[in-house]
Amino acid sequence: MPRRPLSVARQVLVLQVAVVLVLVLASLGLAGYDAHRDARTTATVRAVAVARSVADSPAVVDALATDDPSADLQPYAERVRADTAVDFVTIMAPDRTRFTHPDPANIGKPFIGDLGGAPEGDIFTQEYAGTLGPSMRAVVPVLDDGDVVALVSVGITISSIERRLRDDLAAIGLAAGVVLGAGLLGAWLVSRRLRRQTHGMGELEMTRMYEYYSAVLHAVREGLLLIDPDGRVQLVNDEARRLLDLPDDVQGRLVHSLGLAPGLVEAALGRTAEADDLYLAGDRVLVVSSSPAEWDGRSVGAVVSLRDRTELQSVTGELDVVRGLTDSLRAQTHEAANRLHTVVSLVEMGRPDDAVAFATEELEVAQRLTDDVVGAVGDPVVAALLLGKTAEARERGVDLDVRGELPGDVPGRDLVTVLGNLVDNAFDAVAEVPDRAGRRVRVTLGGTAARPSITVEDTGAGLSEEERAHVLERGWTTKAEGRGVGLALVGQVARRHGGDVRVERSELGGAAFVVELGS
Repeated sequence: MPRRPLSVARQVLVLQVAVVLVLVLASLGLAGYDAHRDARTTATVRAVAVARSVADSPAVVDALATDDPSADLQPYAERVRADTAVDFVTIMAPDRTRFTHPDPANIGKPFIGDLGGAPEGDIFTQEYAGTLGPSMRAVVPVLDDGDVVALVSVGITISSIERRLRDDLAAIGLAAGVVLGAGLLGAWLVSRRLRRQTHGMGELEMTRMYEYYSAVLHAVREGLLLIDPDGRVQLVNDEARRLLDLPDDVQGRLVHSLGLAPGLVEAALGRTAEADDLYLAGDRVLVVSSSPAEWDGRSVGAVVSLRDRTELQSVTGELDVVRGLTDSLRAQTHEAANRLHTVVSLVEMGRPDDAVAFATEELEVAQRLTDDVVGAVGDPVVAALLLGKTAEARERGVDLDVRGELPGDVPGRDLVTVLGNLVDNAFDAVAEVPDRAGRRVRVTLGGTAARPSITVEDTGAGLSEEERAHVLERGWTTKAEGRGVGLALVGQVARRHGGDVRVERSELGGAAFVVELGS
């Protein structure tokens, strides 16, 4: 079984730990080197300061004038050595004879080491191994009226410097340990968070997942949108861009800012799964399914799928018209059978003249209605639609009045969509009228060849101002059974022909839908 490669989180952890260790060790080394250098420099400066203080003391000059300078200078030098924490304070004659020394046995013996320019009045410093071992020392002249009458040498042994340096390095090491611990803790916390974000995958796994995911996303024929919990588009495939006319920079933008239909936006941001809802997006009728996406019980957004149902919706509308015509023909067949039975009965009763008059009247009424409708509408499909709606109106107790003529050359499919949906809505509106005599629907055809118009009015309850503002709103939505998108489809047809739809108050008392097909 092949060994699984390290996860991205673990690789980042190892890298961060290595970086932290290198930085801390390098800082520790530099700090140690700097502390070692500064310790010797500091010791030299302190030795010079102490030596100058002793050389400038009047007590030293006074003691040098006595017969036994050591008697006064030795206690003084020891007090200074103890107070300043240096390792020796030696006062000597210009010829190197010691007047003082930490070891009294060395008093009177010659000073060991270089004096540099001190006998000439200069300050001299050096590292030298004397009777107390290697030390950083300073030699300062004692002046009396400008003459060098003695020399003061102050030194700090290297062992003392190293001892103090070890104390400093311990503090530096402690600080480095704290920094190292904080760095390792931070690296672990970053790695832990990264492991949660990447789900413990390695870089190859993530690369393959992204490549396969992107390939699948763009290969499917459905439009796909992936939206995060904040409502921002994170991924979108080519089909979704086409169906929704999305810009190239859609990723990372809020769904609300894309100009989509309000209903479609609500579906995309919904917190419950929805399947096969119909929405209108521009000139397209879309079947939309949305589902919340979760990972380990945590919401990570939603997945929205889109399918184009525009052509299917148009064909379905025509099928509904044909089905309606079939029902109307069935009803008319039933009525024709009743009328034929009436004619036969009149003949059997010996009243042939009444039978002929009744049949002639029925034929004239039917022919006049047919002539009126066909004369008003040149398209046979639309004429058949209106004839069927007339028969349906009689069945439902509605007075359908068709007036005027429709100029211009508008495709029959679009006229069927407009007239079929508007007349059906008008029938539904007057169905609530209690008085059958008050159920009236009027279809007025007119306009010009460049801008034909269709007006459908009814005697229903009408629409409020708020309903008029939203009844044709983009994104008018319903469930997948296909009902409720009629008015949206009417608006779609009008826009496709460069026209518009207005909702007004009808003279009949209800609503009036005015559709103009042309610019």
